[in-house]
Amino acid sequence: MYYPKLRLRRLRRTEKLRGLIRETRVSVNDIIYPLFVIEGDNLKMPISAMPDQFRFSIDLLLEEIGQVEKAGIHAIILFGLPKEKDAIGSQAYAIDGIIQRALRSIKKTFPDIVVITDVCLCEYTDHGHCGFIRDNQIDNDESTKLLAEIALSHAQAGADIVAPSAMMDGQVAEIRKKLDENGFQETGIMAYSAKFSSAFYGPFREAADSCPKFGDRKSYQMDMANGREALREVELDIAEGADMVMIKPALPFLDVIYRVRQICHCPIVAYNVSGEYAIIKAGGSANWIDYKEAMLECMICIKRAGADLIITYFAKELAKYLNEVE
Repeated sequence: MYYPKLRLRRLRRTEKLRGLIRETRVSVNDIIYPLFVIEGDNLKMPISAMPDQFRFSIDLLLEEIGQVEKAGIHAIILFGLPKEKDAIGSQAYAIDGIIQRALRSIKKTFPDIVVITDVCLCEYTDHGHCGFIRDNQIDNDESTKLLAEIALSHAQAGADIVAPSAMMDGQVAEIRKKLDENGFQETGIMAYSAKFSSAFYGPFREAADSCPKFGDRKSYQMDMANGREALREVELDIAEGADMVMIKPALPFLDVIYRVRQICHCPIVAYNVSGEYAIIKAGGSANWIDYKEAMLECMICIKRAGADLIITYFAKELAKYLNEVE
């Protein structure tokens, strides 16, 4: 009896063969591009900790979105920086707030692009925390009421999907109730379900001017050592009405993405965060790594772990590369 030798390498011999049996693929349809919008006119301000990323005034934001659409990217997520901050983040839900005005302009100019909005208070409060402060503590229930007001104001201005990121217990249920009561049953919720307290958020906090002025966020963001708790958070958000769930950051928590995939049948989003982006940018600039290959490898790994969609600052470069390959 002849027993053939198993040679898995036979199907790795050429690029065409490898492509033929490739199990995991990333498409421009999988990408969501984060954008920062600021007050003013004709402003495109570089973010020092995030090379090739900028804060845009609304007029130049529209130019950027035009490039995004041409690249084939169909979705963006917006983060706003107000001119003034206060203890309750009132500019976050103001009818003439920076995100609200940006939304109206975007939807007038680019009606088909999917616009997701971050729903949080940290960029808008003078203390930098994601919720309402009472006696130097986060008041969870008062915070969810404010988050619901933000979500409603975004829906009224044209948001397709709102993305609560404050990690307040019950925030999804409060937002879903508020939206439904006001006729926005079709507005989706992308829940930041498993948002870990992470060292990889540093560059974003510079970009969004959102560092807490006292303490930290460990009492409401998840302990990075916990995996089972992430599954509980996901299950709760789905039960409260989330249409999509997110794991953030992505690369240090690929195991969590995989575990969530096993229990979750709704779309899973992974946020490839600012610190992950900055590290690869720095490595590429120093010629320590092949920048393009490292970028693509990270995206493939996130998809292979089970994510359907990836929020990433690499979006424009990634789209260019994927379009070249196609």
